[in-house]
Amino acid sequence: MHALLLARHAHSAANTRDVVNSVPPGEGLSPSGVEQARALGEALAGESLDLGLATELRRTRETLELALAGRRIEIEAFPGLNEIGFGAFEGGLLERYRGWAWTTAPEAPCPGGGESRAAVAARLAGALERLLERPERTILAVSHALPVRYVLDGAAARIPARRVEPVPHANAFRLDADGVALAARTLRGWSESPRFRDVSAGG
Repeated sequence: MHALLLARHAHSAANTRDVVNSVPPGEGLSPSGVEQARALGEALAGESLDLGLATELRRTRETLELALAGRRIEIEAFPGLNEIGFGAFEGGLLERYRGWAWTTAPEAPCPGGGESRAAVAARLAGALERLLERPERTILAVSHALPVRYVLDGAAARIPARRVEPVPHANAFRLDADGVALAARTLRGWSESPRFRDVSAGG
């Protein structure tokens, strides 16, 4: 792999209600999300893409299918970039999960069989390492807010913060192979000794 274009899915029906939705297949795109996905395709019209990767959730595949409409580009499921498993918070309001996450250590498993933030970081590191071995030159991957933020921060050598900085819908971020490798190393190391970044200190 030479370059990774990483995007959060377009606006979904679950986003409209601000509810947690991490169990496949999940909900599809909202009407505004459909337009966002088409706009993503227009923004990438000049890009030479070799592969599209979606997670196991419907909203990422729908985003890819709309963004790549009219182009003969294979789309594969890539669970390594899945949304964090929300456990007992599944189906509830996102603010309830945030209330728990913002006051809990990164290695704490999410109640009800969900994932810890440290476990997600390790999963993402493994996914990025596998991507680097892919023969395709340029890959468009559509994922979710927390995974995209963790990867972008990792590519800048920043460890995760307790409160995840927002990620816009259907906006592709370009990472070269070196950036992907740095993100993998950063997330792997953090997952083994997790401690949130002190945003107030400018870290």
